[in-house]
Amino acid sequence: MSGKRSDLPESARAFIAAHAGHEPNDPMLWLEALTHGSTGHERNYERLEFLGDRVLGLCIAEWLYAASSDAEGKLSQRLNALVSRATCARVARAIGLAEHMVLGKQARDDGGLESDNILGDVMEALIGACFVDHGFDPARAMVHKLWTEEVDGKAGKRKHPKSALQEWTVGNKRRMPEYALVERSGPDHNLRFTVRVTVHGIGEAQATASSKQDAETLAAEEFLRRFG
Repeated sequence: MSGKRSDLPESARAFIAAHAGHEPNDPMLWLEALTHGSTGHERNYERLEFLGDRVLGLCIAEWLYAASSDAEGKLSQRLNALVSRATCARVARAIGLAEHMVLGKQARDDGGLESDNILGDVMEALIGACFVDHGFDPARAMVHKLWTEEVDGKAGKRKHPKSALQEWTVGNKRRMPEYALVERSGPDHNLRFTVRVTVHGIGEAQATASSKQDAETLAAEEFLRRFG
């Protein structure tokens, strides 16, 4: 979709109906959920993303509580993984969300259609729009439909890479890992962070991601892959 404000296109209507399970009652609400602030429109996805983030968290928390007898710590670990920006962006890519997003020309030229930040935010905004337009039960059904593979998969089940690396250093009688921000680049809507992790006397590894925290996680994974 182009950055020009218009009615919700038929292709987007069909996309929404397929994934939300209902035809839009308020097409402009859903257009708002698909619209990035770079277009200059006051009605963009930000407010709906704020709401959708909370709806998603509640739906996933309820789902995990009902499906598992795990203790609170493990439930929280899985919840955090399943509602993370990376997971939301992965779900967005799986359903082809990018082709329906409305971005300004500069954001598109800067790679906004591939940005984890934007994809994840718009995915949450769509959940927020479903909640406003149809209510909680349809929003929950939408989350269950789109997140089934993630919940059935390994998201949040394995030990976090930073924790695993810390345990590895203790087991090998080494100093604790040291993380350093190497570079912060890109426009505000598509920031990239490069982080290096070093274990004294062993080596180092680095990785790049859309947040400093994700870059640290990926750097820890890379270190364990190379030296673990």
